[in-house]
This record gives sequence, C-alpha cells and structure tokens, in this order.
Amino acid sequence: QVRLVESGGGLVQAGGSLRLSCAASGRTFSSYDMGWFRQAPGKEREFVAAIRWSGGTTYYADSVKGRFTASRDNAKNTVYLQMNSLKPEDTAVYYCAAYSALPGYYPNYDMTSQYDYWGQGTQVTVSS
Repeated sequence: QVRLVESGGGLVQAGGSLRLSCAASGRTFSSYDMGWFRQAPGKEREFVAAIRWSGGTTYYADSVKGRFTASRDNAKNTVYLQMNSLKPEDTAVYYCAAYSALPGYYPNYDMTSQYDYWGQGTQVTVSS
C-alpha cells in the first residue's frame, strides 16, 4: 500500500510559478513510477507528466512541455512538479499517482488506468 499526499497548490497569476509536492508513505517508494494528472471542472482527468522510478526518464504532455518539470527524491519519498510560465488553462486539481514499476517495462503513462494509487489532489488556480 502507498498513501500519496499532494501539497503546494494555490492561487497564482499568469506567468507565475508553483511547485507541487507529493509525499508517499511506505518503504518501497523507489519501486514506483510516478505520474501527475490534472482535472479541470467539467473535463476528464488528463495526463501532465510522469517520471520513472529511478528519476532518469520523464514524460510530458505537449501542453506543458518546456514549462513543467517532474523530479523526485527517493530518499524523501517525494515527487515534485515544478510549474513555470503558468497559464489560466493550467487551472485544475492536480493529482499524483503511483504505478508499481516492472523492470524493462514502460506502460502507457498517460492512461489513468495504469496507476495503482492516487492522492487526493491539490487545487491550482491561475488568474489572468
């Protein structure tokens, strides 16, 4: 079992930055690939970013590429999402999710069904 708790959300003006954190319980955090998703009101949950268990490989949605950076500190059981140049369309509840990694296997990180555990989400609001 892995419990995920997001933090760092808030209200920011367009062009500003936020850093989200996702703290995980459990001793096997380093064996999980981690994903970030977001869900705006009236819309489906969408993929934002993912990072492999080792932290060596990251994936991004086209809409955030070049603006968002995912990272992790396995010693602290924490994954981060640095969000720069924020836009009003980035407004959403942001969720982190954990996928039990398999050596040499790369799942479809953009699919919510791939993930085993989810956090409760943190609200990000970007004003224009």
